[in-house]
Amino acid sequence: MEPTTESLIRAALAEDIGPGDVTATYFVPETLVSKAQIVAREPGVMAGMEIAQRVFELVDARLQTHALRQDGEAFVKGEVVLEISGPTRGILTGERAALNFLQRLCAIAAQTQRYVAAVQPHPVQIWDTRKTTPGWRLLEKAAVKAGGGTNHRMGLYDHVMVKDNHIAANGASEQLQGAIDRVRTERPGTRIQLECDTLEQVARFLDLRGVDMLLLDNMGCEKLREAVRLNAGKLWLEASGGITLQTIGDVAATGVNAISVGALTHSAKSLDLGLDFIG
Repeated sequence: MEPTTESLIRAALAEDIGPGDVTATYFVPETLVSKAQIVAREPGVMAGMEIAQRVFELVDARLQTHALRQDGEAFVKGEVVLEISGPTRGILTGERAALNFLQRLCAIAAQTQRYVAAVQPHPVQIWDTRKTTPGWRLLEKAAVKAGGGTNHRMGLYDHVMVKDNHIAANGASEQLQGAIDRVRTERPGTRIQLECDTLEQVARFLDLRGVDMLLLDNMGCEKLREAVRLNAGKLWLEASGGITLQTIGDVAATGVNAISVGALTHSAKSLDLGLDFIG
């Protein structure tokens, strides 16, 4: 498991358990052994299964888990997605942390799947953004992939994104071209993307060399179609800005290559999952 993810799980357990689970210690016999299931109270898409299993493993190494759904697989209401057996205290102590991870990540996967379905049959990718919960980015972006989406840049370090504020601060074409050339020389292989607020910017940026893609920000469908025409297949085009499930189909039909949606992560409502004892 990726080290930062392991640290996040341990931090979640430390936050919840502290010096010890006083309820389980005083109200559950130490020798009691049980079986439990995590059950879907509503349909969704699995994400974070390995995280949930690791929670129980860290709480008590004697706990055994059996996953009935893997990341990326859909499930229905009432379906058992994970079985846990072993010391009852451990199951109860790990319950909330495991559910917190699963409910959040499955929600993101299900949300992403809805957006992916909404653009069919157009060959457009659904991209996530950096609008993620601090510390959870790797997990939340993995959940986007589980739902059929595509990860955009992971952070500020792996993809050049020249946005409107960068351009306002240093926006002359000669200065932009010089900076692009330096990136190409000093960081070969790094993707370079420029944000466009207007069609005039689209036309201007198409004349720059070394650019991989353009971000078409808050443009209506008519302007998006014109940007696609101007581009003529030269660069990848990403549409972004206030796009909803109700409007994304029309955006996809304009011919852009990708649509980024912050709501995949920042507005996903936690999925309803619960833990039930069966013996």
